[in-house]
Amino acid sequence: MGSLVGDPSEPWSVVVMALQFAADRHRHQRRKDAAASPYINHPIALVHLLYQEAGVSDPVVLASALLHDTVEDTDTSLAELETHFGAEIAKVVAQVTDDKSLPKAVRKQQQVAHASSLCDRAKLIKLADKTANLRDLVASPPVGWSVARCQDYCHWAKQVVDQLRGTHPTLEAHFDQVYEAAIAQMAD
Repeated sequence: MGSLVGDPSEPWSVVVMALQFAADRHRHQRRKDAAASPYINHPIALVHLLYQEAGVSDPVVLASALLHDTVEDTDTSLAELETHFGAEIAKVVAQVTDDKSLPKAVRKQQQVAHASSLCDRAKLIKLADKTANLRDLVASPPVGWSVARCQDYCHWAKQVVDQLRGTHPTLEAHFDQVYEAAIAQMAD
C-alpha cells in the first residue's frame, strides 16, 4: 500500500485516511452474498448508518467503523493502526475485534458477554455493525445459509444489541426495525 495522504490530527482527514486504508486492506475480499459484493461496502455501510441515519459525527467513531474489520479479517495489526491513526482509534478497533484464534461459538459468546463493557465509541460501532449485517441478511442472504442459520444469526445479533441498550436510541431503533423485518421475512 502506498503512503496515506492526510494528517491524522485533522478530524475529517482521519476518516478519509481510514477509508483509503480499509479499501486497500479489504481489496481482495468479498461479502458472502450472491453478488459477492466488495467487502469495503460493509464498513462504508456502517459509516452511512452512523453519520447519515443516526447523526454520529465523531471522526474517531467513523474512522474506527471503517477500520473495524481490518485486524480481524486482514493481516493488519493493532500496532499498525496505532502508527497510522493513533492510540484512540486503535483502542476502539481493538474493542470490536474478535480473537480469531478462538472457536467461532466462543467468539460469539464473548461478544454477548463483553458488549456492555465496551467503551461508548465501540458500542456505537457494534450497534451499527449488527444493524448493517441484518440489513444485508434481509436484502441478500449469504450463499448457502439456510433459513434456520439466518434466524440463529438474527437472534444472536439481538442478544449482543440487548447488552448495548441505552447507548443510542436511534441506532437501537434502526436495529429493532430491521430485526423485526428479518424475523417476519423468515417466518413467511
